[in-house]
Amino acid sequence: MAPPVATETYTAPTQYTTLKLRGTPSEVPAAVLAAKVAPEPVPAAKPKSSQPELAEYTYARYLPAFNANEHYPPLEPFTHSDPGLRALAVSPNPEDPLPFLQSAESVTELTPELGTEVRGVDLSKLTSDGRDQLALLAARRGVLVFRDQGNFINAGGDAWLEWGKHFGRLHIHPTSGHPDGIPQIHLVYRDGQATFNYERSDRISSLVWHSDVSYELQPPGLTTLFLLSSPDTGGDTLYGSQVAALRHLSPPFVSFLRTLKAVHSGVEQANFSRSGKRGGVVRREPVEHVHPVVRRHPVTGEEALYVNSQFTTRIVGLKKEESDNLLNFLFDHVSKGGDFQARAKWARNTVVLWDNRICVHTPVVDFGPSGQRRHGCRITPQAERPAPAWDGLELSDNSLI
Repeated sequence: MAPPVATETYTAPTQYTTLKLRGTPSEVPAAVLAAKVAPEPVPAAKPKSSQPELAEYTYARYLPAFNANEHYPPLEPFTHSDPGLRALAVSPNPEDPLPFLQSAESVTELTPELGTEVRGVDLSKLTSDGRDQLALLAARRGVLVFRDQGNFINAGGDAWLEWGKHFGRLHIHPTSGHPDGIPQIHLVYRDGQATFNYERSDRISSLVWHSDVSYELQPPGLTTLFLLSSPDTGGDTLYGSQVAALRHLSPPFVSFLRTLKAVHSGVEQANFSRSGKRGGVVRREPVEHVHPVVRRHPVTGEEALYVNSQFTTRIVGLKKEESDNLLNFLFDHVSKGGDFQARAKWARNTVVLWDNRICVHTPVVDFGPSGQRRHGCRITPQAERPAPAWDGLELSDNSLI
């Protein structure tokens, strides 16, 4: 008988403020613009810092811009063709090495459960088949760390967009900064003068585990992130396997979770920007969608927990106290799961890719007092509507607001 259906946070120093926008059609915040005309500050405590000290920042054209007149309509559903499925038809056995790794100098597992580091493969030279195989590897291993990717990083905006389109429809973030004229590139940015990230100042820890924009009807799949500038130490990214997180729970409890669905909301993130923080821009009205608490990956068939502390707000059909306690338990389980987590340490010319459908992540904002810059680009292709692990779970495609 089918089971019943249940009806990036850091406490910033006070001088870290988001500056007001000027009333021009397209604007870069003043604190960021300053990087174009002045040397990057060097903390007195680190006189030999390797941070850039150029009169003009090398990647100034990719600094975050916020256009108060930039608005987009609601996203429309689309049919996603998963590149990992194409590779799976050719390489169905996970024990067989994937052809795109034949030139690799080394392939190292970061942990047994999660993450693979690759050296010797130039992402900028991958063929279409090679990109498909990369998507399959990410579906199997969750997180991929590629070192020595100067060609990819310096290829520029057009090449980044072409790369991302191979993996799905490119997402335009509703509130984050993007390079002027390239709205499909989501930027992370913090320096000694300002932060333009979604960071909260009322928490004791900078860690906020999340899956990117999970409030969308079709959240991201394979995601690419690289840093153009990073602090000498710190600013790592932590990742957690939602497949392994689910596997660590008891079978009866997992069976119960399969019957549940949860609300994922973009309202709080939009209100954060509307309050004048980050850049003060909301390009698209926020949405809330209902997703299964346990989803099934379309390529591997693996089940994964699909809740996160940044965007999941309540369990549908449960009373508030029940929902709060269950979600808090799951958030706590994920955040403390050191045996299914991996740390990506950033180094020059590193590119990290992960499958947002089976992973959560959080930046570690431990470098704030140094005043050093952390500036990164994220390419975020959307994927399919999350499919429930239990076929009997009914979902609506409509936003709740």
